[in-house]
Amino acid sequence: MATLEVSDYQKDGAIDIEEPSSTIVDSNSTNNGDLRHRRLRWATQRRPNNGRQHRYSQRLKRLSILPKHRHSSSGALERVASGTDRFATSTNEPTGEGDANSQPHRRVYVNLPLPVSDLDENGSPLTQYPRNKTRSAKYTPLTFIPKNLYLQFNNIANIYFLFIVILSAFSIFGVQDAGLSAVPVIVIVTLTAIKDAIEDYRRTVLDLELNNSPTQILANWVNNNVSEDNVSLWRRIKKASTRVSIRFVRFLKRNVGTKSQRRKVRAKQRAHRRAEQSMEDDDDELSDIELEHTATFSAIQADMGKNQPQSFPLQELQRLSHELPKGANPFDDGEQQPVPDYRKPSIDYTHGTILDHIRPVPGTAKFKKDFWKNVRVGDFVRIKNDDQIPADIVILSTSDSDGACYVETKNLDGETNLKVKQALRCGQGIRHSRDCERAAFIIESEAPHPNLYSYSGVIRWSQRDPERPEVPPQEMAEPISINNLLLRGCSLRNTEWVIGVVMFTGHETKIMLNAGETPTKRSRIARELNINVLYNFVLLFIICMIVGVIEGLRWRKSGNTIQWFEFGSIGGTPALDGLVTFFTAVIMFQSLVPIALFITLEIIKTIQALFIWSDVNMYYEPIDQPCIPKSWNISDDLGQIEYIFSDKTGTLTQNIMELKKVTVNGVSYGEAYTEAMAGIQKRQGLNVEEESAKANEHIAETKAQMIEDLKSIHDNPYMNTDKITFIASDYVADMMGESGDEQADATNNFMLALALCHSVLPEHVSNEPPEIQFKAQSPDEAALVATARDMGFTLVDRTQRGVVLNIQGQVQEYQVLTTLEFNSTRKRMTAIVRMPDDGRIMLFCKGADSIIYSRLKANEQHELKEATAEHLEQFANEGLRTLCIAQRELSEEEYNLWSKQYDDAAAALVDREDKVEIAADRIERELVLLGGTAIEDRLQDGVPDAISLMGQAGIKLWVLTGDKVETAINIGFSCNILDTSMELIVIQLPQDSTLADAESKLMEYMDKYFHLKGTVEELAQAKKDHRPPPPTHAVIIDGESLKLMLDETLRTRFLLMCKQCRSVLCCRVSPAQKAAVVKMVKNGLDVMTLAIGDGANDVAMILAADVGVGIAGEEGRQAVMSSDYAIGQFCYLTRLILVHGRWSYRRLGETIANFFYKNLIFTLSLFWYQIFNDFDCSYLFDYTYILLYSLAFTSLPIIFLGVFDQDVSDKISLAVPELYQRGMLRLEWTQKKFWIYMFDGAYQSVVCFFFTYALFASGGFATSSGNQLNTRLIMGVFVATSAVAIANSYVLLNQYRWDYLSLIISVVSSLLIFFWTGIYTTTEYSAEFHGAAPEAYGSLIFWLTVLLTIITAMLPQFLKKSVQKLYMPSDIDIIREQVVTGAFDYLQDIPDETFLHASTTMQPKEKSQQRNTGSNGSDSVTATSEGIFNNNGKRNSF
Repeated sequence: MATLEVSDYQKDGAIDIEEPSSTIVDSNSTNNGDLRHRRLRWATQRRPNNGRQHRYSQRLKRLSILPKHRHSSSGALERVASGTDRFATSTNEPTGEGDANSQPHRRVYVNLPLPVSDLDENGSPLTQYPRNKTRSAKYTPLTFIPKNLYLQFNNIANIYFLFIVILSAFSIFGVQDAGLSAVPVIVIVTLTAIKDAIEDYRRTVLDLELNNSPTQILANWVNNNVSEDNVSLWRRIKKASTRVSIRFVRFLKRNVGTKSQRRKVRAKQRAHRRAEQSMEDDDDELSDIELEHTATFSAIQADMGKNQPQSFPLQELQRLSHELPKGANPFDDGEQQPVPDYRKPSIDYTHGTILDHIRPVPGTAKFKKDFWKNVRVGDFVRIKNDDQIPADIVILSTSDSDGACYVETKNLDGETNLKVKQALRCGQGIRHSRDCERAAFIIESEAPHPNLYSYSGVIRWSQRDPERPEVPPQEMAEPISINNLLLRGCSLRNTEWVIGVVMFTGHETKIMLNAGETPTKRSRIARELNINVLYNFVLLFIICMIVGVIEGLRWRKSGNTIQWFEFGSIGGTPALDGLVTFFTAVIMFQSLVPIALFITLEIIKTIQALFIWSDVNMYYEPIDQPCIPKSWNISDDLGQIEYIFSDKTGTLTQNIMELKKVTVNGVSYGEAYTEAMAGIQKRQGLNVEEESAKANEHIAETKAQMIEDLKSIHDNPYMNTDKITFIASDYVADMMGESGDEQADATNNFMLALALCHSVLPEHVSNEPPEIQFKAQSPDEAALVATARDMGFTLVDRTQRGVVLNIQGQVQEYQVLTTLEFNSTRKRMTAIVRMPDDGRIMLFCKGADSIIYSRLKANEQHELKEATAEHLEQFANEGLRTLCIAQRELSEEEYNLWSKQYDDAAAALVDREDKVEIAADRIERELVLLGGTAIEDRLQDGVPDAISLMGQAGIKLWVLTGDKVETAINIGFSCNILDTSMELIVIQLPQDSTLADAESKLMEYMDKYFHLKGTVEELAQAKKDHRPPPPTHAVIIDGESLKLMLDETLRTRFLLMCKQCRSVLCCRVSPAQKAAVVKMVKNGLDVMTLAIGDGANDVAMILAADVGVGIAGEEGRQAVMSSDYAIGQFCYLTRLILVHGRWSYRRLGETIANFFYKNLIFTLSLFWYQIFNDFDCSYLFDYTYILLYSLAFTSLPIIFLGVFDQDVSDKISLAVPELYQRGMLRLEWTQKKFWIYMFDGAYQSVVCFFFTYALFASGGFATSSGNQLNTRLIMGVFVATSAVAIANSYVLLNQYRWDYLSLIISVVSSLLIFFWTGIYTTTEYSAEFHGAAPEAYGSLIFWLTVLLTIITAMLPQFLKKSVQKLYMPSDIDIIREQVVTGAFDYLQDIPDETFLHASTTMQPKEKSQQRNTGSNGSDSVTATSEGIFNNNGKRNSF
C-alpha cells in the first residue's frame, strides 16, 4: 500500500489559506479538532457560472458588513438597530434566471426595533411583505362573476349576441318577444360559468387544504417586521364572501344527497371544527430537557431498544472554543499567508451566538399551532419531523447536535432522495421558545428570485459576554447560503425538529416564483374560430347592408306598390327607413353567427371530458387515480400536439434504483434482464416475450440457489428475499471461498466498502421481523447499501462517531473520520474509516469510472483495469448506471497531516470551495481498484412502448431533467428516446464560456451536421415543415450551456438545429429554464406543445405549454394542481393523445364546419325570399321555426357527431399511430374546409328556396277541398322541411360512424318538424299558421317537392364523397377498408391493458416485420463522463 509522503504537503502545492486571523463563524465548518466525523456541506452547492476570483470577491463584498473604518464597539446593538450598518447591494453575481439585484435587498429585524427610516408616519413598517396565502385558482367567490363575465365577453361572438339582445329590446326592430331572444345568450353564459366554476372549485379546495395546513409559530411575541393585521375593508368583504360561499357549499353537502352521504359530510365537518379548535391549544410541549437531549438521528431511535452513543454535546464544543486564545483558529497551523487589505472583512468573525443572556425577556412566548396562511416574514417557526416547510426559512437550530437536518425535495424537484441542510453556527443555542425571545439579530438578504440553487445573505448580531456584562458588545456576522435555507414545499425527514426564521412568504418563495400564474387557456380551434366568426360578420354586414340600402331606395322611389300596401314609413325618411331595416336584418339573419354553436361546443367538450374521466384503460389502481380533466375546454388541443416536454425522474422513471450487476477483482457477477436489453433485442428482431421469459426463469433459479447459500453463511434477519435485486449465486459461492481465498477476500471487502462509503441513514421501521429502511441523498446509495445488507453487511445505525454494521451476525462500529460527499463537479464520494480490528485507516472511494481510473496507482493492476473496464462498458450498454469502487490505506501520520490541511481549507473564508476541493483531491490519489457496480433506474411500466408509439405518430419528445448528462443519455436509450444509430450532439460548454463561445460552437454544429446558417428564411421554412426529422441526430445539452443558448441572439439558431433532431435532452435545468424551452418551441415554431411532470419543479413548464399534464404519483400534488389533465402513469399519455385527443380534434373540426353549413342553409333561404319581398325583412317561416331550427330540429345529429363519431376504434388508433399526423398538420379544421362547407350551404339554400319558389311562382295550387296553398307560411313549410332534412342528411353523410343510434337520431330529428307543425298548428297560438299542417302534408305535391329538393341538394355531395374515396382516398379511408377486409381482426384478441405496454404486437404482421428489420441492434452506445462511445470505440461528436 503506497503512502503519501509528508513532503507532498509541503511543496508548492500547499494550500493557500487566505482568511483573517480570527475564528470564522461558518455553518459549513467545525470548530473542534477532535470531532473527526465531518460531513462536507459544500458538496451540495451549485457553483455559479463565472470566474473564481470575481465570484468570491463579490461574495466577500456582500459580506463586508461595516465600513472600512472600525467604529467603537460601544452601542453596537443600537447602531445595528438604527440601520447605520447597511448591507452592500452593489453585487454583480448572477443569481440565475431571476435578477435579484433589480429589487431592493431585504432586512429582517428579530427582537430589534426597526430604524426610523424603515417606518412610515404612523410608525408602521414601510415594507409590506406578501401573505403566505397562495392561490392557484383563477377565481374567488367575490371575483367569480365579474371576472368570468369579462373573460367570456372577450369572445367577439358573445359580444355580438349581447348586441342582438339589446337590439331586440326595441320594438321598432320588429322582435315580438325580447325576453325570448335573450334566452340563448343567458343559457350559454350560465353553462360556461358553471363549467368554469366546477373546474376552479377543485383548485380552490386544494388551495384551502394547503393554506390551512398546520404549522407551529411563535406566539405571544412581537414581530417588528410586519404591522398588526389591520384587515382592510376590501379584505373584510372578501373574507365575508368566502365564508358565505363555504357555508353555502357545506349546507348543500349536509342537506343534499343520500342519508349515508350526509352523515359522512357531517362527520367530516365535526372533525374539521375540532381540528380548528386544537389550533388554539399550546403546542410548546418540548421541554428544555427533551430539547437538550435530542441530538443526532441515531440518538432519537428509541424504538431500536439499544443503548445509543452519546452525541458530541454542544456545550463541549463551545467550551473548547472559549478555551482558545481570542482570535485564534483551532485548525490554524501558523503558516497562513497574509490577506490583502482590500479582501479583509471588516468584522471580527469569532465564534458566537445570537442569544443575549443578559437581555430581559417576558417569558410569555410559546410555540402554538397555526395555519400556513398566517406565517409572516420574521416569524419564528418550529417544524417537526415529516412536516412540510410552509415558507422559505433560514435554519437557526435543529435537533441534531451538529446542526444538520434532512429534507426531502420531491415536491420541489421530483427527487425522493434526502438533501442535507445545515443550521447557522450562531443559532445552535436556540432550543426553546424562551431562547427565541433572547435572540436579537438582523438578517440581511438578497431579493427573492427563482433560482433554486442560489441564495446569499448574512446574519448579524452584537455579542455580549454574560460573565462580563459591562464589556461593550462585539459586532459579529455569519454568512447564509442556500444550504442554510429550507424551501417551501420540501418535507423534513429524519430530524426531530427545526427552528428557523421566515425569510420569504407566499408568492416570493422560490417554489411560487418558479410556478407562475395559472393561465386562462383556450383551445387552438376556439382561437381560430374568431377568424371564421369575423368572416360571417362580414357576410352578415354585406347582407344587411344590401337589405337596408335596397329598402331605403324603394321608399325613396315613388309610384310603386309599397305606397299602397304599407301603413307608412317607420323612420319618416328613406334614409332612416333603410337604417331601421339594416338593424332589423341583423336580428333576422343573426344565425349567420351561430350562438347555438357555442352552446353545442360546451356540451360536446363536457361530455368528452366525462369520457376521458371514465376511461378504465387510463385508471391507475394502486393510487385510485383515473385520468382527471381539469380543463374541459382544450380536449381538441390533445389531437394537435407536435412537441412533448417531459421530466425524467418520477415521470419516465420510478426513481427506484436496483443494483443488478457488479464486477469484483476482474470477475463479473449478476443476472438481470433489463429494459434496455429488451429494447436491443427488439431492434434485432427477436421475440422479446420469449427471451424475457427464458431470462426470468433462469434468474428465478439462480435467486433460489443464492438465498440458500446466504442462509448457510448466516441467517440474516434483515434480508427480505422478495426485495433482493442483485442475483448472483456465484458471488455468494466466491464469498465462501469456492474460487480461492483471494477472491473470497475481494468479494467480502467489496461489500464492506459498499456498507461504509455512503451518507445513508438507517431507519428501523419494524422489529418483528426486523426491517430497516435506508434514507439516502441519492437512491443509488440506498441501492448499494441495500445490496450490502442482503449479502450480510447490514448498516444498522449511524452514530456521531461513525456507523454500526452487522457483518454476518457480528456487530461492529466503524469510526468514520471524514466524509467527502459527492457533487456534480467531483463525481465521486470518499469515506475515510478507522477499522475496528487493527486500527488501520482505510479510504474508500466510489465514483464515475473515468474519475476513479484517473486516480488509480500507475503501472499496477493492468489486467484488472482492463477487465473491469470491459465489464463496465457491457453494463452501460445494457442501460445500467455504472460506478467504480476503489480503496487506499493511509498511515496515521499522513492522515493527521492531511486532516489539518483539510480543516484549514474547510474553515477558509476566501475561495473555500476551491481549497477544499484541492485538499480532497490530494488524498484521493494512488487508489487500488476493487471493482464496479451497475444500477438500473427502473422505468415506469410501458414507457419505452409509449414513447415509441408517439414517435411513430410523428410527435417529438424533449426530456428536460435535472439529472447529469450521462444519466440522461443512458435513460434515453432505455426508453427509446435515443437509438444506437443516432449521432449524439452533446453540448457541454465550460463554465466560464461566453456568448461568443456558445455561438461559435452552435454554428459549427449547424454547418457540420445540417448545413444550416441559421437564417430567418430557414426558420420560416422549418415552421412549415411538420414532418418528423429522421432518427439520425439527437441533441444533449446541460443547463449552463442552455442558459447561453436561450439568449435572444442565439435562441432562433439553437431552435433551428434542434428542429432537425429526433430527440433533445436538456440536463441540469432549472424550472424557469424548462418553461423557457417550452415557450421557445411553442412561439418559435408555432406548434402545439404538451408538458408532463410530477413535481413542483415542473409547474412552470406545465403552465407554459398549450396542454399541461400532471402525474399524480408519489411526488406530491403541486404539478397536478396546476395541470390541465392528471394521470397516474406516463404510459396513459399515449391513449390520452392518440385516442381521445385525435377523436376530439376530428369531431370538433367536423362539428364546427357542419354547424356553419346548416345555419347558412336556413339563413340564406330567408335572404332569397327578401328578393321577392322588397327586402322589408318579412319572415318566410313561422317564428317558432327560427327558434327551433338550431335548438331541436338539427341539434341532436350534430351533437352526436361531436360526441360519438369514430373513424376507427381506439385499438386501431393505437395500432396505426400515424393517423395522428393529420392533427399535427391541422387538416381537420382549415379555412379551406370552412369555405367548402359554406359553399355547400349556399348551393343547398338555393335549391331549397328556388325549387319551392318555382312551384309557387305561378300562383300556387289548391288542396282537394279547394283551399289555396299559396300563403307565405305554407311556402315556409316547404322550404323549412327541405332544409331540415337536407341538413341532417348532410351531417349524417359526413360522419364515419353509422349505427342504429346515429340513424335513429338523424331520422327522429328530421321528423320533429313534422311533429311540431302538426301539434302547433292545431292550437290557437299559431294564429294565421293555424291548420297549415294538414293542408301542406295532405298534398302530394308537397312530398314530391321535398323529395326532389333533397335529392338535388345532396347529389353533388354524394358524388364528391364517392369520387374522393374511390380515386383519392385518405389514410383513414385506406385503414377503414383494411378493417372491413379483416386486416385488424387480430386486435380483438389483445386485452385492452396490453395496448399500454406493447406497441409491436399491435402492428399488422408485415408492418411489424418491416420495422424490426430497420436496425440490427449491433451498435451499442455507452455514455460516460468522458464522452459517448459506440462498441468499436469510436467517440461521438461533442
